[in-house]
Amino acid sequence: MIASAPSENLFKMSTIDLSSAASELRSLAEQSNAWPFEQAKQIVARLKKAPKDEVLFETGYGPSGLPHIGTFGEVARTTMVRHAFRVLTEDKIKTRLIAFSDDMDGFRKVPDNLPNKEMLTEHLGRPLTRVPDPFGTHSSLGAHNNARLRAFLDTFGFEYEFASSTDYYTSGKFDATLRLVLERIEKVMAVMLPSLREERAASYSPFLPICPRTGVVLYVPIVAHDVKAGTISYDDPETKERVTLPVTGGHCKLQWKPDWAMRWVALGVDYEMAGKDLIDSVKLSGQIARALGGTPPEGFNYELFLDENGQKISKSKGNGLTIDEWLRYASPESLSLFMYREPKAAKRLHFDVIPRNVDDYQQFLDGFPRQDARQQLANPVWHIHAGHPPKADMPVTFQLLLTLVSSSNAENAETLWGFIGRYRPGVTPQTHPKLDAMVGYAINYYRDFVAPTKQFREPTGGERAALQDLRDALSQLPATSTAEDIQNVVYEIGRREPFLDPVKKGKDGRPGVSLDWFNMLYQVLLGQEKGPRFGSFVAVYGPPNAVAMIDGALARS
Repeated sequence: MIASAPSENLFKMSTIDLSSAASELRSLAEQSNAWPFEQAKQIVARLKKAPKDEVLFETGYGPSGLPHIGTFGEVARTTMVRHAFRVLTEDKIKTRLIAFSDDMDGFRKVPDNLPNKEMLTEHLGRPLTRVPDPFGTHSSLGAHNNARLRAFLDTFGFEYEFASSTDYYTSGKFDATLRLVLERIEKVMAVMLPSLREERAASYSPFLPICPRTGVVLYVPIVAHDVKAGTISYDDPETKERVTLPVTGGHCKLQWKPDWAMRWVALGVDYEMAGKDLIDSVKLSGQIARALGGTPPEGFNYELFLDENGQKISKSKGNGLTIDEWLRYASPESLSLFMYREPKAAKRLHFDVIPRNVDDYQQFLDGFPRQDARQQLANPVWHIHAGHPPKADMPVTFQLLLTLVSSSNAENAETLWGFIGRYRPGVTPQTHPKLDAMVGYAINYYRDFVAPTKQFREPTGGERAALQDLRDALSQLPATSTAEDIQNVVYEIGRREPFLDPVKKGKDGRPGVSLDWFNMLYQVLLGQEKGPRFGSFVAVYGPPNAVAMIDGALARS
């Protein structure tokens, strides 16, 4: 979620100010079906059963690979639920958000996107905080990836506390609950064993000793345990020596499902969401938490992010978009919108989703002041900006900028600003810094994705005639023509076969114009499938430039 300070005169009289009308805002929130409020209502109901002075939200991260957008999404979404909860409780109950890193997990596989793979291979099996950093900047691989995650979350202004599994295990923060797991090990085993294959069940133990000799996290049978002493014993798989270790102080860690449950109980976690692929794990961990005398947190299972091939994105594979990649091509707010939308629907996380989210964010922002308070609570920007969206001030769309770059081959900001300044006099990089940033995003996006795939198609005979007529009509337009004037001309020229749409009707009752007409313009003139409203594009680009573009297309064909 993007942090943002309230600005003066941001809300009209129909809006509700949290500081002056918290109870009225709460009343509207209780009626809202926006998903963050639906989730927050579960926590409110939980507190009615078991009141407490503080509510703890948690997100989890496995630092075996570099952080990806899915990791960010979990923190962003949880932050939205946290804010919704604060509204529903009028901010009378303290809340905290812990971003927990499972950095004590054993290093099982070298991710494809890490350097120094040979060196890393020598440390397989060790806790991630005992694996050297292949980048040479931190004390360990776990520390490096933790720093990457924290740096990114900090740039977004998230309010959170970072927590390290290694720190919590070795400092003793988990000791009391680890002893409880040992005391109730039979109950934990009764939950886990039915979920395991016969071969694994035969040697399974919730405790994983960390070998004092090699530093490796061992998956070995536990041959004895002593509840009173707080120890487990195992036979070293290489030396065959019997080894006894305390379960406390970082000498052991738990298998991840018992570990998750132990953490919920030890910290008193009230809310944590997880991916759909972890539904069974959530259920098992919940059962273990109850066996330990705790209550599993509220939460929901969100759908997975998919790459361009429909495969689940993975830290180890490095497929899908990275956090840095999205921010090379679009604003942080657009990424937050992507995360807000339909969390229970699988979504492609590929480069082609970026332009839509950039422009949709602006549309939601533009519409916000015109909505009443109830509608505003359902507007994504209310949740993205914690109830205080900034004033909308974006005179052109991202799609229009992309088309300008594509049509003019203008891979520099100065040329684009020349078009913008003519279209919107007085708009400059200094008056509109966010637009200036979007200009840079558009240039990057064009260079990396549009230019390499540009492919012009030749017009048919009928299309050539229509383009010639459009060229002549644009050349005769007065210099004062507006985008709407130009759009009307473009529409009228397209009112012919094969572009007629008998279902749509024009203002004069005649048949309308199908999208095929506008798609043809972009395919033939710009070498792309779609684009912004053509009249708006010509208004910014300039009718004389558009005429020259049509002449070039006709000459090519």
